[in-house]
Parts: sequence; C-alpha cells; structure tokens
Amino acid sequence: MCGISAGALCWFEGGVTDSFGHPLTALHNGLGFVRGSFCPHYDGERDRRAAYHSLIAAGLPNGYACDDGAALHFVGRRLVAVVSSRRNAKAYRVQRERGGASETPLETRYLGKHR
Repeated sequence: MCGISAGALCWFEGGVTDSFGHPLTALHNGLGFVRGSFCPHYDGERDRRAAYHSLIAAGLPNGYACDDGAALHFVGRRLVAVVSSRRNAKAYRVQRERGGASETPLETRYLGKHR
C-alpha cells in the first residue's frame, strides 16, 4: 500500500485534511491500518504544521507528519524507515504535550537525484 497526500493519510486512523475545503480540519475515520494520525504537506502548505499541532493538542491521536518529498515505510504497523526524494525533506513524530504538541524529527535517508 502506498500513497501521497490523502492517499497516504487514508491508511492511518485519522489526520489533517483539506478534502472538505478550508479551514484545514481533522479526519477521524481513516482506514486504521496504521495507528495514529498523519499530516501530509507539512512544509508545503503554510498552515499545515500549526493546524496539525492544534488538532493533536485538541485530541487527535499522536502521529506522523511528512514534508513534501518524504515518505514513511511501515512493515505491518511498525515504522522501519523514512526516505526522501528531496535533500532537506523530513518526517516527524508529533505528540500531545501539556498545552500543545511537540515534534521530533525522524532520521531520514535521502535517496538521491532521479535520472
């Protein structure tokens, strides 16, 4: 299974989406093959990071965020790698904490230029 944007979000329990228009909103009924929530376009859209942090703080499950060009590789429900097609693209673990949310950058392997 794979996907980008909503095609990646759908595998999680939920996440942040613009599929219903703006403002960005929580999706609570993902397929749930991967536990937690997901946010695509973390660095690609101005309001994504702040919206995801707010939604996590308000009760959306802890989860992952990916910059454009980054991807999460799961085996079953276990994250085994983060890769990117852009040199500076990263992924993050985003978790609720007192009064908000925190993010932890995940080790990301740049795959190099495409020919």
